[in-house]
Amino acid sequence: MAFASPEATLDDIRGAARRIEGSVLRTPLVRLGVDDAEIWLKLENLQPIGSFKLRGASNAMLSAPRAALAQGVWTASAGNMAQGVAWQARGMGIPCTVVAPDRAPDVKLAAIERLGARVMRLPFEEWFQILATRTHPGVAGLFIHPVSDAAVVAGNGTIGVEILEQLPDAAAIVVPWGGGGLSCGIATAVRALAPAVPVYACEVDVAAPLAASFAAGSPTRVPYQASFVDGMGAPFILEEMWPLARRLLAGSLVTSLEDVAAAIRLLVERNRVVAEGAGAAPVAAALVGRAGKGKVVCVVSGGNLDPRTLAAILEGRTP
Repeated sequence: MAFASPEATLDDIRGAARRIEGSVLRTPLVRLGVDDAEIWLKLENLQPIGSFKLRGASNAMLSAPRAALAQGVWTASAGNMAQGVAWQARGMGIPCTVVAPDRAPDVKLAAIERLGARVMRLPFEEWFQILATRTHPGVAGLFIHPVSDAAVVAGNGTIGVEILEQLPDAAAIVVPWGGGGLSCGIATAVRALAPAVPVYACEVDVAAPLAASFAAGSPTRVPYQASFVDGMGAPFILEEMWPLARRLLAGSLVTSLEDVAAAIRLLVERNRVVAEGAGAAPVAAALVGRAGKGKVVCVVSGGNLDPRTLAAILEGRTP
């Protein structure tokens, strides 16, 4: 089944900013503690759920008609979107169900359950199909898509507005590519306000369908390997996201698991920031110069990293 491209406008993004004010933080933008590059960190890991996903989830739910929420809400998520939906559902007093892949980190599943959501687990391939079909037997309520929903994209786009207000002379922005809702939302705002500033997606080399799609000129399936970078990476991109990505993004910067692990260590050592793999991937790409020179902003999308994984990385290992 084909779905429409989740287009958002600058007006949609500004409306989302007003709607979610009070539910989300205006996160700080701080400089990475290195001398040989000017890299700035947009710290979305400081959101109440430890992830940017609270922005899109909150906007989608707060903009929905109350009648549509009568049976509650549900989402398909490896953890961060689930926490965003569950956090907002608890505040609104409505039930929430989360369908998660069986390889989702325990630290994220535990956080979802603490927020009062019911969790169902599925094999990864079966779970990933929900992102394309938006249905699953036996689950009721309003489905909040973690990626390709115009209200979610608009909520994510509020990050782009904040970045340009905090650093008007930014030279480039690097954003992790999970499904495209974050990078395309930010790029929508930046294209409207500062069209000369490129917005790059970032992927890891064990799962980089966007880079392959840019190279081929159309959505392309790639081999997929699960890794500790669980907040991004898939065997393919959602077809409805391709038109937005192709039009809005300057490309995809692909980095290695080893470089991501090194970036996580550097963030802890220099800035006392704990980032999950997806949140550190833009920093890894920027550190080796893939985003160019000047003031490069890296969106640290989340900080929900399993403690055992963090311990391994701090010991110098790549999980």
